[in-house]
Amino acid sequence: MSKYNSSHYQDFTHLDQWLYYLENLHSSEIDLGLSRIGSVAERLAIDLSFAKVITVAGTNGKGTTCAFIENALLSHDNIGSQQGVAVYSSPHIERFNERLRINKQDVEDKALIDAFKRIEDARKEISLSYYEYTTLAALLVLMHIKPSYIILEVGLGGRLDATNIIDADIAVITTIDLDHQSYLGNDRETIGFEKAGIMRQGQNIVIGDTNAPKSVLAHANKLQASHGESLFLRDEDFVVNNELLKWDWRTKQTQLTGLKPTSIPRDNVATALMVLEKLNLTLTTEFVNDIICKTKVAGRTELIKKTGHCDVILDVGHNPQATRYLATYLKQIKKQANYQKIYAVVSMLGDKDIGASLQPLKGDVDFWYTGALSVPRAATIETMASKLAVFTDSANIFDNVDEAFKMADKQASDNDLILVFGSFFTVAKIRSQLIIC
Repeated sequence: MSKYNSSHYQDFTHLDQWLYYLENLHSSEIDLGLSRIGSVAERLAIDLSFAKVITVAGTNGKGTTCAFIENALLSHDNIGSQQGVAVYSSPHIERFNERLRINKQDVEDKALIDAFKRIEDARKEISLSYYEYTTLAALLVLMHIKPSYIILEVGLGGRLDATNIIDADIAVITTIDLDHQSYLGNDRETIGFEKAGIMRQGQNIVIGDTNAPKSVLAHANKLQASHGESLFLRDEDFVVNNELLKWDWRTKQTQLTGLKPTSIPRDNVATALMVLEKLNLTLTTEFVNDIICKTKVAGRTELIKKTGHCDVILDVGHNPQATRYLATYLKQIKKQANYQKIYAVVSMLGDKDIGASLQPLKGDVDFWYTGALSVPRAATIETMASKLAVFTDSANIFDNVDEAFKMADKQASDNDLILVFGSFFTVAKIRSQLIIC
């Protein structure tokens, strides 16, 4: 139980005090359902009807899709930062304030603290999870600032995620794959049903998965979403023609040719472009290429060039779909940059499919390093070692992920590459140590 209690929360003057309190307030870290947060939201009169709201769900690609939409809205001549573009996402990498940004600026401590106090006064007998509490705080801040556009990244699932108390103007589903099976189900159809729960009748729906589960399409049909009018599917309503370097994107309305290579997954850019078209933005190749160059997201195939030593790539990928993409990306960048060897530093959470997530990278990584994470859900070092032992007999095992990275950094040569991946916690731990150029 927390050393803080609700009887003296008014004495909390620092954000860290509040976050510590919230971490210990509820009986479980993850507790899906909308009844508790819905009741408190009603007491707080949560209402985002002043803004155009885009909700983004999916197994992977949510954060990068949100970032591309955000950058495009802020850069467009007819919109710009004077109207305000906000993004709510989770989890953060280094600072909690990263979870809510307005016009690319992280929210200030005071705004969050004021929101927490209002929630504490309103919730009374209702217990809220950390995520529910912090989501409500973000919504209160947004109600105060009133940006013209709000982009909500769904946390876990969709149907029962805290963000789903908001009716969005556009619902976006990036990809569907296996992750969080203990909460969402053991197959793509079941998980797809949960993700599809963000859809509403009468809104625009954009699905970026090239092989959307039948459950997603069935839910859209149940809501009477008209294909090509309010329902927009990848490879049908928006099409990508891939070349090695340049690529094209087209719909019935827009033709973009000669698009530049992307720093984030190209599929997520394609999905974001469909959203932007439905927001009535004028899209040209010149404009989109400018946004492609601007859109780099921390911890998503993030390349850090270390002065006088080898490069490092940070990626929060933590499920098989994410690491399949990562394996493809590594092959491309190794060839382009002429890296000699790849050193992987990995640590994951215990509730992930660790073996299946490591498997796609076995042919690309030359040397493996792993160490423990100091978070409750972390996989034990014994678990990480046993999963690595399936395909390598030379994994380097350390007490913690910091030591694992230091050894990889010491042993790698200047023309090698270090890959750090496996979870947000892993990336956060290492990223804070690096000098970002």
